[in-house]
Amino acid sequence: MVGTMSLLRALLGNARTVRPGQPPRDGLPPDGSVLLDAPDDRLGPALVAAALGDHIPAARLLATTRHAAEWEYRDQYAVRLAAFAHSREDWLTVWRAEAPDDPDALLVAAQLAVDRAWASPARAELLREVEPVVHAAAKAAPLDPVPWRIALDHARGGEAPGALFEALWEQAVRRSSHHHGCHVSALEYLSARWYGSHRECFDFAEAAAFDSLPGSLVRALPLRAAYAQLVSGGGNGVPVARLDAAADLAVELSARYPVGDPWPAEVRNLLAYVLMARQRWAAALEQFRLIGARATSLPWAATAGEGGDPLGRFLEARDLTRRATVRRGR
Repeated sequence: MVGTMSLLRALLGNARTVRPGQPPRDGLPPDGSVLLDAPDDRLGPALVAAALGDHIPAARLLATTRHAAEWEYRDQYAVRLAAFAHSREDWLTVWRAEAPDDPDALLVAAQLAVDRAWASPARAELLREVEPVVHAAAKAAPLDPVPWRIALDHARGGEAPGALFEALWEQAVRRSSHHHGCHVSALEYLSARWYGSHRECFDFAEAAAFDSLPGSLVRALPLRAAYAQLVSGGGNGVPVARLDAAADLAVELSARYPVGDPWPAEVRNLLAYVLMARQRWAAALEQFRLIGARATSLPWAATAGEGGDPLGRFLEARDLTRRATVRRGR
């Protein structure tokens, strides 16, 4: 497993150049129809309105998720809205000025503040400065687990000790015991890249996955642990059998959703990557078919490198997988 990321980069670097408008083959949509991080039908109109300076659709969308306790959607929408505000903040500034205590505006503001601090070389210092914004978002919506997911990310970047992280984790799961975003944040904290190890990461992921409902995205936590081990080079990692078992569990999860469903899109993209790394080409091709036209930045942005083209990497990976499957079938 050593050098898996380098191997995949080399393989993708040798893949032929894909062309927009290629006809569909093997049940795959044409290259030109594939979109990167395409929003779902609820988020799309809110982003379009925000681009025009109108915050009302975003406010209504997040209020709906809060009142309906749609915590998973609320988390995803807050992340995407904050990412948009990172380069275009005027609509959020107006929203906060008109409703300074709005829990939904505070949530997006907290996510944006943490994102900006993370992107800075002075990350730890800036994270300390934005901590009040995170606390304000949590206080404004006492039942909402999403501010606590933001707090978990904040603590990880701020080099919080394990005891503090555990206290935040307790607050998060008290509000939503199987919240996917909170589990992903905890998994990151326990990873070898941060404050844990591959084994700790897998142990946590597998326990959480088997404690969750069959259709929950938490079932894909072991897949994320497998991905983390693969991209790190795999040193001092768990046996490959656990990587394959993680992929198998994610395959079962993926099969529960329709082709092109936006909800499991990131899981399916991660799964395709892991299956490629394990040279399970036919299984990887099936995931590309299920992905349809919904490519996601994770994991392809990492293989593309800084300033690269994650969508291009996705298309190259898909084409490489198709050709490898044909060769194996001869």
